[in-house]
Amino acid sequence: MSYSCFSKEARKRKGLSQKQLGILARMDEFSASARMNQYEKGVHAPDFKTVKALAKVLDVPTAFLFCEEDELAVQITQYRDNL
Repeated sequence: MSYSCFSKEARKRKGLSQKQLGILARMDEFSASARMNQYEKGVHAPDFKTVKALAKVLDVPTAFLFCEEDELAVQITQYRDNL
């Protein structure tokens, strides 16, 4: 399972720091920044429950966070925007 680099872009689009995103996704405030940093760098992958929480905060489909291809990530967000 891979956690997409698109999460960083989505986080920045929302104007959130790594710590803020982690806290909003119900992570412990003292480890939120470090965990998000590891996820974004691909050191560790979040479990699916965490992915769902992150997707909700970022307002993106969960599939978006698993995309490895730029074009597919764009298509997923366009599809969702058209619903």
